[in-house]
Amino acid sequence: MPAFRPRHLCSVAAALALTVAAPATAAHAATDAAGLREVMFVGNNWDGTADVIKSSGDFAKVGRINVIPDKDARMAAINADPIKWIYFMAIRNGVGEGHDQFADDMYSTPDGRSVVVSRPSFADVVSIDLASGKINWRFPVAGYRSDHMAVSPDGTRVAVSASTANTVHVLDIDTGKQVGSFATGDKPHENIFTKDGKYIWNMAIGDVNTALDDPIWDWTKGDRHITVVDATTYKQVKVIDMRDRLNAFGLKDFSDAVRPAVFSPDESKLYFQVSFFNGFLEYDVATDKITRMKTLPKNPATSEDRTTWVNDSRHHGISMNPAGTKLCVAGTMDDYATVVDRATLQEGPLVTASKPYWATVSGDGKDCIISESGADQVTAIDFATGQKVASVAVGDHPQRVRLGHVPEGWTGPSSG
Repeated sequence: MPAFRPRHLCSVAAALALTVAAPATAAHAATDAAGLREVMFVGNNWDGTADVIKSSGDFAKVGRINVIPDKDARMAAINADPIKWIYFMAIRNGVGEGHDQFADDMYSTPDGRSVVVSRPSFADVVSIDLASGKINWRFPVAGYRSDHMAVSPDGTRVAVSASTANTVHVLDIDTGKQVGSFATGDKPHENIFTKDGKYIWNMAIGDVNTALDDPIWDWTKGDRHITVVDATTYKQVKVIDMRDRLNAFGLKDFSDAVRPAVFSPDESKLYFQVSFFNGFLEYDVATDKITRMKTLPKNPATSEDRTTWVNDSRHHGISMNPAGTKLCVAGTMDDYATVVDRATLQEGPLVTASKPYWATVSGDGKDCIISESGADQVTAIDFATGQKVASVAVGDHPQRVRLGHVPEGWTGPSSG
């Protein structure tokens, strides 16, 4: 266990499923053969950029994208509308902790020519041309804040949460046109396409910005549930309220706000984190029951005052290696990340990290990649050994890290 150090609490966000990030697919092989290069996009939320790094190996930088080339126009529109201005400032002073949220989530198009980015403070999704740095299309979401996205397995659609409108929009990734939408619980957050592309799972996390964090006030956080919809018709097929499942498992004081989540390779199990908990739970899809719980170590330097944990989180970020044998967990408020054996739930070394905000998988599947929002870097941890293998400096407050593609030889836009 590493020596823990004092820290400043910063923002925290969520995570996503392995099904949309699996590197070993026919689509990946085909696009790579067509002159594309697999990379990782790192969204730097507070400075409005996305760093592009190698997807494996030394994770060296490839280039950088400005995801807010239209900032002046967007700010002019916000300043001209009192309601939009109020929400913009609320995001800055609430979930943004005094910073604007310019780059939340991102995915490249199948042809590798553009990257699609959700921008919470601007309440929109944009497609940015990787050659020119200019905006191809812009989709304003319902309400006043955009959030997490997911891409369909074939790469043709993106689902984006409109967090103040309790809605998920599904957009054509090439045109930005809405092809469907569906209603959710309060504050939709994470979206996951199943790997066959038939269903979308959405996790609504409720109001995570109030100070009513004692378990007795949990009912004030809103309607938090998982919504499962048909990914063709966008009709609801199932609602999963984890409150009853947690109660049945003896966890009546636990929050039912499902945060980062990841499916096992066969999608029979869902591993997920909830607000305030330093650990994760295992949910069996077929039996509709929570089957196991893993509690991870606490950092003695972390305050036990739950109201100081940003956005109601303690641990936030979870991924799984392609073989389904190891989980990687970001202990956000506790300043570490660790690899956990899926069979035994035994954790490995605690790798010191500064507010790790996200956990995903490298392109070759060998490493867990975490974004250290407090140190402005991404770090690779070997799934086999649980040890840190590399860190790469990126921009201000990295959050989401996504696999994608750029043209071979690309080093950044010519302008923008």
